[in-house]
Amino acid sequence: MATATKDSTVKDTQNGSVRVEIFDQAYNLRGSDPEYISKLAEYVDTKMRAVAQATNTIDTVRLAVLAALNIADEYHLLKRKQESGATDYQKRAHLLADALDEVLDENRKAG
Repeated sequence: MATATKDSTVKDTQNGSVRVEIFDQAYNLRGSDPEYISKLAEYVDTKMRAVAQATNTIDTVRLAVLAALNIADEYHLLKRKQESGATDYQKRAHLLADALDEVLDENRKAG
């Protein structure tokens, strides 16, 4: 059974496919989470439209590549931020462990 949602996404519950539109082109996609697929398609559509507006380009292949580069840039910036955050937490954990070791050593010597 096919059901339509408010954002031009059509879900076919029998074969697990989702019909989405990205930059006015329809695609039938399959996956385990139709809602997630719809959100991804909406995100890509939004990026392509933003690039089209910023560049005044109408070539869809060029727009798709520029949008993909934009998304890849976002991904790598977030990944770098996450990795540096993890490094900061590791440094703090080592400092706290060292401080705890000092306190424990002092208590052993005093006891």
